[in-house]
Amino acid sequence: MRRALLLAVVLLAGCSSPDGSTTGPATSILIGAGSEPENLNPVLGYAPDGAAKIFDGLVSRDASLALKPALAQELPTASADGLTWTAKLRKDITFSDGTPLTADDVVFTYRSVVDKKVNSTIASRFDALAGVVAKDPATVEFTLAYPYAPFAQQLALGIVPAARLTGTDINSAPFNTAPVGTGPYTIETWRKGDRMVLKANEKYWGGAPAIKSVTVVFVPDDNARATRMAAGEFDGTVLPPKLAQTYRDRSGYQIVRNPSADYRGLGIPSELPFTSSPQVRRAINLGINRQAMIDAVLAGSGKPASTPISPYLKDWYDEKTAFTFDVAEAEKLLDEAGWRKGADGKRAKDGQAAKLPVLYPAPDVLRKELALAAASDIAKLGIDAPVEATTFDIMLQRRKEAASVWGGGDPYDPDTAAYTLLHSKYAGQDGYVNMTLYRNSTVDSALDTARRSLDPAARKQAYQDFQEAYAADPGWAFLVFLDHTYVVRDRWNGQETQVEPHDHGLVHAVWWNLERWTPKP
Repeated sequence: MRRALLLAVVLLAGCSSPDGSTTGPATSILIGAGSEPENLNPVLGYAPDGAAKIFDGLVSRDASLALKPALAQELPTASADGLTWTAKLRKDITFSDGTPLTADDVVFTYRSVVDKKVNSTIASRFDALAGVVAKDPATVEFTLAYPYAPFAQQLALGIVPAARLTGTDINSAPFNTAPVGTGPYTIETWRKGDRMVLKANEKYWGGAPAIKSVTVVFVPDDNARATRMAAGEFDGTVLPPKLAQTYRDRSGYQIVRNPSADYRGLGIPSELPFTSSPQVRRAINLGINRQAMIDAVLAGSGKPASTPISPYLKDWYDEKTAFTFDVAEAEKLLDEAGWRKGADGKRAKDGQAAKLPVLYPAPDVLRKELALAAASDIAKLGIDAPVEATTFDIMLQRRKEAASVWGGGDPYDPDTAAYTLLHSKYAGQDGYVNMTLYRNSTVDSALDTARRSLDPAARKQAYQDFQEAYAADPGWAFLVFLDHTYVVRDRWNGQETQVEPHDHGLVHAVWWNLERWTPKP
């Protein structure tokens, strides 16, 4: 009933501006974002995969995700043994405050990320980095402790000016909310919890953007974002697929549906007695109807997920390890594990009930519907699966006793999609790494081999071994890979489809190349 009323409000409010007109000029845009960054410092983890708007990395990506030079004048090169990488900087690039970019800024950025005194959320990405030095003002040399095949992918990280941060506590520096970068936009204002305003960097080395002002309003609640978009407040926003469909055939608007490697999955606690058995975790995976979720919850906008490796990583994805929907086999596995049904249809073992609470972050409508769908399928197996709305912090605190609907994933390399999520060395660490406390030595070995090998054939075999070992002993019930859906006023040219990662707020969303958009005549 509540959803029906919401859709009615969306349609009614949207009819008030059927031509998609807006009060602002086409040289400005107002975006409704579903999430707000904690800070704007790349060292601390802001936009580690590029498209940062305020910063540039040594490399960037085109629409096909191919790496291309950015601050580097050409793609960085590796030595034959893969242990040394060299980057040559473009000439005459300055930060937005007018100071020149040099190799010292690059060195400072990467050294800071791995500095133990800095609370960087991306330090684990650079486990292989042994050192970085400036060979001259325009040449940077990275030294690795071991060959790391996807290292070039990590060079999209934005570069910060050393002069602004040297001698400061980076964790609390004013720079984190009022940064200076080399990117196409600068920060004009940021009112936390409300909005951020960007203005064009007219001296941007890649050419001044045609869109001069970008206002990003932070609205984590999906329903609130839908209502405010319908009221004409936003020029564009991200919406769950079913809410986005209300704009179908609406004059002046377009629905953009972009493919992604962004999974939603149920992290199953490996230390909960009920789910400590691989048989039980396999049973849960087999008992979930993923295609039904895609059809009903995502309005067809997505793909089934079995591991964090997306089908868009086509060189690595192994479709043979996908979980089929097989209730009979799920029931058999639960019986074999000793969790048998009683007269009431509920399963128990040695007097202990089979129970798996399912948590999701309260403002997220999509995760709520996926949590309800997954819990319904799990309950049909005779398992008590109560669904609870909560916060991400509580989800982390309860990771030993409850399953939670998490999201993540990227289309760049399987290492960044899977390694920190499933390698046992991250079990028990703080933050969003190995949240299920999963441990499997065969999985560890395959992931280690894949990240250290420079031979594409050996990497492919290692990732096949990983997926096979994981399918036999899953630590999650990965549910779906989303298609990200947006509603955007039809006022600009220049949009290009790109397979998106999990992060799709201001960075890797439909406006990933906003600096190249132009107003329609």
